[in-house]
Amino acid sequence: MKVLQLTNVDFSLRHFLLPLMRGARGRGHEVVGISAEGPLLDQPREEGFRVLPVPMARSLNPRDHLPAFHQLRRIMREERFDLVHAHMPISGFLARAAARAEGVPRVAYTCHGFLFNQPGPLWRRGLSLGVEWLGGRMTDTFLTVSEEEAADARRLRIHRHATATGNGRDPALFHPDAGARAALRAEMGLAEGDCVVIGISRLVRHKGWPELLQAMERVPGAHLWVVGERLPTDHGEDLTPHFARAAEVLGPRLKMLGYRHDVARWLQAADIFALPSHFEGLPMSVIEAMLTGLPVVATDISGCREQVVSGETGYLVPPMQVSGLADALARLAADALLRQKMGAAGLARARSLFTEQVVVDRTLDLLGL
Repeated sequence: MKVLQLTNVDFSLRHFLLPLMRGARGRGHEVVGISAEGPLLDQPREEGFRVLPVPMARSLNPRDHLPAFHQLRRIMREERFDLVHAHMPISGFLARAAARAEGVPRVAYTCHGFLFNQPGPLWRRGLSLGVEWLGGRMTDTFLTVSEEEAADARRLRIHRHATATGNGRDPALFHPDAGARAALRAEMGLAEGDCVVIGISRLVRHKGWPELLQAMERVPGAHLWVVGERLPTDHGEDLTPHFARAAEVLGPRLKMLGYRHDVARWLQAADIFALPSHFEGLPMSVIEAMLTGLPVVATDISGCREQVVSGETGYLVPPMQVSGLADALARLAADALLRQKMGAAGLARARSLFTEQVVVDRTLDLLGL
């Protein structure tokens, strides 16, 4: 079969779609990718995948999406795909509409988080629900990354047969490594007993960075490593003032590491992983941290609730609140044995539920590939 894997930006294609593209090609299918152009498309292209650039607007104005919609229709008309598998809310809707307009035989969609579950104005959440409902009418195979949102899709009649696939990462890449840990900690000038909290995500408001920065002020002596950057397409509040204030308060305990291709190495050298998001699908970063043997402090929201067993593999804390987050981090920072116990439990859970090959195989089977 000739398969199209489509998403909005290069970051999503590199981190979420590339394993599926490899898996489908391994089963003998021709796979083409589409996303907006970006530097992270270098790896799939180096691996021999054809990735077609289509700019995707991040806007609520339908007119802003017409150029992408017409371009997608043209590509689908020329390429004659057997299956279009779309991802992310706006790009996913455009791709499904274009596929139906051009008579693509099978159309699939994976939801990585419903926007109507994201905090925001009621009108925006209602609009998101309406778009998802319309998109569901154009979808043969409807997948979600979390069980909770598959249940949402069925309950809200977005799609009667919505199925959760989960998310996964490769344990050959993400795993504990004492040697790598010691080497990087020495490179960073850390003492043996220093505790490092690491956060990995885009630098946007809904990832909870302001809360994490404030919480770290209440965890004396602990270091915070920030891995990530703000994408050019990201909207919302500029977090620069929050990080500037944190730099003044935390001083050398705060390290801004930017976007990293060697995330596994930085996780191996850390002690606690934190993701205080307001909204998630089923976050890959939590899986990466668990596979590396780190206890996880995350918010009690959809997705994270399926990953973290509070009190066993880490802690779930209320979203958009500093005090609970600070208490959980301080408890772990003060107790190395507790970190070790929770990290080991998280590692076992991740290896049993969140390995990449199992998730890829399950997804490809559901897609009929």
